[in-house]
Amino acid sequence: MAGIVVIFDFDKTLIDCDSDNWLIDQLGATDRFDELLPTMPWNTVMDTMMKELHSQGITIDDIADGLKTAPMHPSTIAIIKAAYALGCDLRIVSDANIFFIETILKHHGLIDYFSEINTNPSFVDEVGRLRILPYHDFNISSHGCDICPPNMCKGPVVERIMASALADGNKQFIYLGDGKGDFCPSTKLREEDFVMPRKDYPVWELMCSNPVLIKAGIHEWSSWEDEERILLHLIGEIIFADGLPSSLIASDCKFQTNLISSEESLQHTISVPRIPC
Repeated sequence: MAGIVVIFDFDKTLIDCDSDNWLIDQLGATDRFDELLPTMPWNTVMDTMMKELHSQGITIDDIADGLKTAPMHPSTIAIIKAAYALGCDLRIVSDANIFFIETILKHHGLIDYFSEINTNPSFVDEVGRLRILPYHDFNISSHGCDICPPNMCKGPVVERIMASALADGNKQFIYLGDGKGDFCPSTKLREEDFVMPRKDYPVWELMCSNPVLIKAGIHEWSSWEDEERILLHLIGEIIFADGLPSSLIASDCKFQTNLISSEESLQHTISVPRIPC
């Protein structure tokens, strides 16, 4: 193994949509979803929608067929296979649910590339209805994080992954995400780690507003080709350059950093202006 753990969000990070919204739209239930959303947490809305759709004759096969049409860019498929081939340990931490994620990954032949999927539990009950439950049962207690949704705080999940991986030896971590809920786990990374926020998405905006809370090297990405190029470059840095400083940053947001001087190491980083200290 390369000693690298890559942790992906799922929606809008591995697939080019939000899987919940995509399925609801595919099944023609968008208006009802929008009606319910102001009245209860998102995770509860999805479970309620599955109940209502089941009562209308929508089967689990219909749901799976809708999910299989969710777009995944070829560059994303390429980086999963390339990172795995380079010996990286690939994990998912997502606020989707296990049925949605596994259905999509299996459809693309990618399920076996991931060693662990952390997400909201889901199962098909005795009457054939898909149930979607919260990762954290907020009806019993709060997870205590003001940033994350009530059903899942990704921070403790990433802390557990890091502790478990580090127990087997030295590791470096790369985290990719786009949403507000990806900010908390990004704050758990160390200076030698990397975080890849999707530019102009909520996690990137939170990092711009709270730069001192992020210790890891920040490498933003915009396009799917960016995501592939930057991630593989970071993996290459760790494997072949004996761990260049994670403070190497290319960003048009005023993150506090100490830029390293090697032009050779900069030539493959993000192609946006760098802000000097």
